[in-house]
Parts: sequence; structure tokens; C-alpha cells
Amino acid sequence: MHFRNEGPPADPPPRDGAPAAPPEPAAGTPHEVAPFRSAEDDGAGQALWSLEAWRAAAPILEKILAHPFIAGLLDGSLPRDVFTFYICQDSLYLDDFARILSAASLKAPGPQEAKFLCEAALEAGAVEGALHGSYLKGQDRPPAPSPSCLLYTSFLYRHFARSPFSVLMASLLPCFWIYLAVGRHMLSLSADSRGNPYRDWINTYGGEDYARSVDRAVRICDRLAAAESPQGREDMLQAFLAASRMEWMFWDSAYRKEAWPV
Repeated sequence: MHFRNEGPPADPPPRDGAPAAPPEPAAGTPHEVAPFRSAEDDGAGQALWSLEAWRAAAPILEKILAHPFIAGLLDGSLPRDVFTFYICQDSLYLDDFARILSAASLKAPGPQEAKFLCEAALEAGAVEGALHGSYLKGQDRPPAPSPSCLLYTSFLYRHFARSPFSVLMASLLPCFWIYLAVGRHMLSLSADSRGNPYRDWINTYGGEDYARSVDRAVRICDRLAAAESPQGREDMLQAFLAASRMEWMFWDSAYRKEAWPV
């Protein structure tokens, strides 16, 4: 349900199975799979916003990493119909996410931020096409998003329409960062991914190309937060935490194959 890698996967993962991939120095906890940066990175002496945000979101990430959907990806036991439901909803999410990233570039305060968002929008669109062309081959695209998918994209559109650029970027960050954390977590626990039908999916999100893209997003948020007031930093944090909760909801809704109640 999120922007993926630095381009569509070369070999999209098969449509039944679970995780896999090469090793990475992550033991599986939020503190080990995530922060790119340390307090020493901050030249101004102010605590980095990203470290504060990641610590605050750690309980949410712990629940994501422990979710049965992730466990099923990791050992290959996730039912094919559940993974297909997830990919269908992710395709819908990515379509909106790419539009939001593209529109957000017009609000960017400088060329660095605008360039990143334009590139990310192109990659999200490319991955959406790759997903639809590989995992969803021979299947119709779902006519409508699930309740959780619609909630998440509507939340992002709301921040685009009503929030300062710094808060908008904070709301977009979990889609980048949490996917990397999940990919690294699975890579660290899958010593031998042969035979795992979700091997390529895991490799895509735990890879270094994707990590570099996520690092750019994190650093943009830190620069924006450094220029914010205390209230602005808090607004960024709350947007980040809300989007992180929606990340959990997206995984959970896919596992339950969430339908509209009425």
C-alpha cells in the first residue's frame, strides 16, 4: 500500500507465498531496523525530529512487525487470496499516492523537495503499473478501495489541502519509512528465502536503493522540522503518528480482506 522502490521490481514476486531475501543488520526491533541517523547528525544541537518521531511510533511498528500478515509473508504461509487482496488495494492506494506526491511538489519550498516528490511520484506510478501487470495479471482491478484504504488516502488528501508543507511531508513519511522497516525486519529473519513465493517482494523493500530514497524523505522532514516552531514540530509528529497507525490498519484490513459493512 505504499511507494516501493527506486523503480519497478525487475522480477516481480510470484502471487502465492511469503517473504524472503538477503541478510541485513537488523534484529527485528523498531530501534534496530529503522533510524538512519543519530543525534550526532544534527549540527544545530536541536534533537532531530525524525528520531523523536521514530521513538514515538515504535509501539505502532512493533504491532505491525508482529501482525500475522507479516508473519505469513515471512514464512511463506500467507494465503494467496489474502496477498492478492492486499496487492489490489495497494494498487489503488499507489494510484492516489502518486497523485498526492505530484501535487505536493507544487507546494515544495525549494527545488530539492520538489525534485524528490516528482521522482517519488514517477516511481509510485511505475510500481503501480508493475504490480498491476504482474501480481494482478488476468484479474480485474477492484472497483473501489476498502474502508481502510479510503481512510488513508483521504487523510493524505486532507493534509495536502489544509496543512503546511512540513505537516504534509510528515504525513507522507510513514509510507516510505515503515515499508523499509518491514522489509529490513523480514530480511533479517529470513536466512534462506528459497521457495518463498514472496521473496522478491521482501527484497524490494529491504534493499539499499529503496533505503536511499527513504533517507532522502527523512532528511527533508528533519530540515523542515528544524525551521518549525514547537507547535509546528508537534503537528508534524501527530500527522506522522496518525499515518503510522493507518499503515497498521492497511496491513490488518488486507489480512481480514476488509469489506464495507453495509
